Amino acid sequence: MSAVARTEMRRTTGWVVMETLRGYGVDTVFGIPGTHNLELYRPLGALGIRPVTSRHEQGAGYAADGWSLQTGLPGVVITTSGPGLLNALSAAGTAYCESRPMIIVSPGPARGAEFADVGTLHETKDQLAAAAAIVEWGRRAATAEEAVEAVHDAFALFATGRPRPVYLEIPLDLLEEEAGVDAAALAPRAAAPVPAPDAARVAEAAELLAGASAPVILAGGGSRRAATQLRALAERLAAPVVTTLNAKGVLDEHHPLAIGSHLRLAAAREAARDAEVLLVVGSKLGEAELWAPRLEAAGRVIRIDLVASQIDKNQAAEIGLVGDAAASLDALLAALDALPGGGAAAPEIRERAEQRVARIREAVRAESLELSAENTRLAESIAEALPADAIVATDSSQIAYWGLLDALRSSRPNSTPYMATYATLGYGLPAAIGARIAEPTRPAFVVTGDGALMFSVQECITAVEQGLDVTVIVVDNGGYAEIKQNEADAGIAPVGVELAQPDWAALAAAFGGTGRRAGSRAELAEAVAAAVASGGLQLIHIDQASFAA
Repeated sequence: MSAVARTEMRRTTGWVVMETLRGYGVDTVFGIPGTHNLELYRPLGALGIRPVTSRHEQGAGYAADGWSLQTGLPGVVITTSGPGLLNALSAAGTAYCESRPMIIVSPGPARGAEFADVGTLHETKDQLAAAAAIVEWGRRAATAEEAVEAVHDAFALFATGRPRPVYLEIPLDLLEEEAGVDAAALAPRAAAPVPAPDAARVAEAAELLAGASAPVILAGGGSRRAATQLRALAERLAAPVVTTLNAKGVLDEHHPLAIGSHLRLAAAREAARDAEVLLVVGSKLGEAELWAPRLEAAGRVIRIDLVASQIDKNQAAEIGLVGDAAASLDALLAALDALPGGGAAAPEIRERAEQRVARIREAVRAESLELSAENTRLAESIAEALPADAIVATDSSQIAYWGLLDALRSSRPNSTPYMATYATLGYGLPAAIGARIAEPTRPAFVVTGDGALMFSVQECITAVEQGLDVTVIVVDNGGYAEIKQNEADAGIAPVGVELAQPDWAALAAAFGGTGRRAGSRAELAEAVAAAVASGGLQLIHIDQASFAA
């Protein structure tokens, strides 16, 4: 008898919540079954939802984020009450900072037992307040209808507002209660029309862009669903495009107008800052993406953002277009069509723009070498070895932010799951797991440091259990090298940063995968090719001190 057949089909509040999620297209959830959340797991088989059991709730959240980046749907995380929820909140913080959709569902104290402080299992002073302090909104449902309505409200937010995580708490007694919610109430609702920018402002922006001799486009995470429109506008205007890390690949980084995701480096940042006209699409221009307090644009600034409060954040705009990025860029293109010549740049202007982009790329590489030659050269070796269509998740490791994210050229958005603002460790491996589940035809890689991998190394067994092809490239620099340098800069002798290392290749084998070592560029290329061909969990260990780039 199948597992589904053995499951008693009780239509509880947990059931109708999961059925509502399934109606919106969610076919995978991440989490860990626990004593209090069983009613959220009961219906999964019947509803055709794949449960992915991580080995830590933080990993569940990061995997949900990696899955979400590929599908465009919110990552759904199921936790148990108390410790399970609190373990997942770092992932919620990541989704909040990076403006990514996520739904966390957890049981809470039974109705009437809030703040009882009597020593019940998983008792937490106020888990709703803890979660609500991190997410966009947190709600505690009093009825099954309220729980279902919260799911609908979450999808409405993701469709028309800034996508950020939400938390739904269902009291334990309500979660287990039979729900008399009508099936029609569970059906997905059509999203409200996306906000359209003001037509007069669009016309003004189009004239300003068409009249500029050398406009520049700066694309942030809000542009990721507008890749087609962004490319069309860049080519129409012959405008170089620089992106944040969250928008990496929104314009194919092999395109002659693509500066790349180098906004953190002075050569690229100055191209945006000094532009005669700068068009900012979907970015808050935060310090973490700039590696500078503010951009301080010298020219005239046009900004597109879904939310009005972002239009002047960190950089005032002369023209603000409040609306969805794709719709706003479509409107700009239409407005350019109405201008003489369609606002198209002359061939000689395009040629000059492409030559300028090539010079900026050369300057960016020189700057990368100056910042960290060791990481830059190793990252170039890694990037050269990776398959062209790979999804490459990373952590806040030196090999990532001082190397790979500059060396690797991405051809489409969301190919490098990362968290530039929250800058956590332990993200890369579970994010790659989620991405691979969502995109099973693309090779999935993790490139991370040894310190970062230890934060989520237990998720190797999740990859094995799920039957996934995931390759981990761990760059071993002996511990927390960045913090060691910070200590030295502050006049502190190394303390707590020189870390013991496991036998990484043997560790991969212990998890049921294959471990390899690479000491040179040629060995790395061979190891990557063998890993892709072999499949399953693969780990390639690089001792950075002895690697011959």
